[in-house]
Amino acid sequence: MTVSYKDLGLVNSRELFKKAVKGGYAIPAYNFNNMEQLQAIIQACVETESPVILQVSKGAREYANQTLLRYMAQGAVEYAKEISGGKGIPIVLHLDHGPDFETCKSCIDLGFSSVMIDGSKLPFDENVEQTKRVVEYAHKFDVTVEGELGVLAGIEDDVEAAKHIYTQPEEVEEFVRRTGVDSLAIAIGTSHGAFKFKPGDDPKIRLDILAEIEKRIPGFPIVLHGSSSVPQDLVKIINENGGKLKDAIGIGEDQLRAASKSAVCKINIDSDGRLAMTAAVRKVFNEKPAEFDPRKYLGPARAALKELYMRKNREVLGSAGHAYDK
Repeated sequence: MTVSYKDLGLVNSRELFKKAVKGGYAIPAYNFNNMEQLQAIIQACVETESPVILQVSKGAREYANQTLLRYMAQGAVEYAKEISGGKGIPIVLHLDHGPDFETCKSCIDLGFSSVMIDGSKLPFDENVEQTKRVVEYAHKFDVTVEGELGVLAGIEDDVEAAKHIYTQPEEVEEFVRRTGVDSLAIAIGTSHGAFKFKPGDDPKIRLDILAEIEKRIPGFPIVLHGSSSVPQDLVKIINENGGKLKDAIGIGEDQLRAASKSAVCKINIDSDGRLAMTAAVRKVFNEKPAEFDPRKYLGPARAALKELYMRKNREVLGSAGHAYDK
C-alpha cells in the first residue's frame, strides 16, 4: 500500500525551488535522526518563517527506522501548525543519498515527498539510466527527484569518497534532458563531514563552475551537499570539554551565501548540527558530571541546534521570511 505524502501534509520541492531561484535564497535541508533534532529544526524554521527540507539519510533509516521517521515528519507538520498559530510552514520529507531504485521506491511508497538517487560514482550512462528509472516511478506520485553529477570527497553517514571530482558543465544539459530529474546536486568544492580540509587550506567553492552550469541550464534548481561550515567556536567548546576534534575545518559561510543567491536553491547542512549538539552535551557532562537525566543534556543540545539553524536561515541561506512566498 502506497501512502501519499499529501495526506501527511507534506509538500514536494518543485514550487519551493521555483520561488527560491526567483528570490535568490536557498532552502535549508537539515538531516534528522531523533526527536530533539526534529523539534529544533521545526522551531527554528517556524520562528524564522522559513520553508524546510527534512532529510533522512541511509544511516538515519537504519538508526531510527524509516517508518518511525515518516510518522515523525507527519508529526512535524502538526507541530509546526501548533507553534505557528495554525499557519504551519512548507515541509518536504526527502531521502538523502538514496543508493538504489529499491530504496527510493520504498521511501516514495511510505510517504516521502522527495528522493535523491545518488548515481554519482557510476559511469555517466549508468547514472542516467538509474536516475531516469527513479524519476519515472516518482513522478507517478508527484514526488520530486534529485540527481547528482560529480563526486564530493569526505565521509558522512555512509557516504564516502576519497577523491573530489568536479561536475563537468558540458554534461549537465544531457543529464537533465535524458533523466527528467527535478534538481541536480553538483560538486564544486564542498565536502562531506566535519574534517573537510586541512589547516592552512583556503577552501573555495568553484563559483566559476557554478556560473557555467547556470548558463547551460538557466533557472534549473541546483543543490549543494557537504555545506557545513564547521564553526570554530563549537569545535573549541567540544575540545575544551573532553573532545578531540583535531583540524575540523569547513566551508566559509560567505561563499555559501554567494552561492545561495544564484540557482543554488537547496543547501544541505548536517555536520554543523552535530557539532552544536555535541558541544552542548559535552558542556553539561563536564560541568555537571552527576547528571543522568537525558532531558537535562538533550534539552540544551536541542536549544543550541535551534539557535544555529535560526542563524543559518537568516544569515547564510537567506530563507528566513520566505515560508509564505506566493
